[in-house]
Amino acid sequence: MFEIEDHGRIRWLTIDRPEAKNAIPGDGWAELRGHLAEFEKSDSRVLVLRGAGEDFCAGADLGRSAGGQGGGTFYQSMKVVADCAMTLHRLTKPSIAAVDGYAVGAGMNLALGCDVVVATSRARFSEIFVKRGLTVDFGGTWQLPRHVGLQRAKEMALSGRMVGAAEAVQIGLAINAVEPDELLERVGELANSFADQAPVGQMFAKQGIDVAHESSFAEALAREATAQTVCIGSQDASEGVAAFLEKRAPRFEGR
Repeated sequence: MFEIEDHGRIRWLTIDRPEAKNAIPGDGWAELRGHLAEFEKSDSRVLVLRGAGEDFCAGADLGRSAGGQGGGTFYQSMKVVADCAMTLHRLTKPSIAAVDGYAVGAGMNLALGCDVVVATSRARFSEIFVKRGLTVDFGGTWQLPRHVGLQRAKEMALSGRMVGAAEAVQIGLAINAVEPDELLERVGELANSFADQAPVGQMFAKQGIDVAHESSFAEALAREATAQTVCIGSQDASEGVAAFLEKRAPRFEGR
């Protein structure tokens, strides 16, 4: 269901069900969560999440879902989905979603759970849940308004409409849209630019930005002071200063 390839410091995690537009069946969420946890423990610096074929992910596979289960049993299955979403959210290392074709439902929110989304010109995004009699999950109620604002998030969630690539970039769902044959090159360049930087500094930057909407300016300053104190004592900070003075590229090791 998933394929993993390590290219130097970059781990590529591919959802490999192109015949189902890479929709994820009920037992796939625990497997995905395991791959994300393993990446966190690995030496890889950056995760790229993509779909096989011409689509990113059509969300949950409704043909192989937990529909028909009792309420208690289904709630337990949703806790597995939530655990997967939280594992992605808590990654201390950068993640990139490479979105081609459809990213809908939980597939859209899987993409938004990554730090950066790069789309192709044929990418299509939708919080399609209401068209299936369902409601937004995989963290979409938290992620979507942080990307596009409160009113637009409600409009998208309540209508389930499809958003094309150009609009996705305009409203903040993706950083840019490239032609399909340029996607892997663009994502690779971006991933390498992340992998070149100091991992400890990136970890604190991710954590600070993720909680920015939930804290005051004073709390942000206090959090930054603590994080910077840790960074200044790291080997990476010493290496960064030395590389600057010696006019060379730094070699960060995450220590």
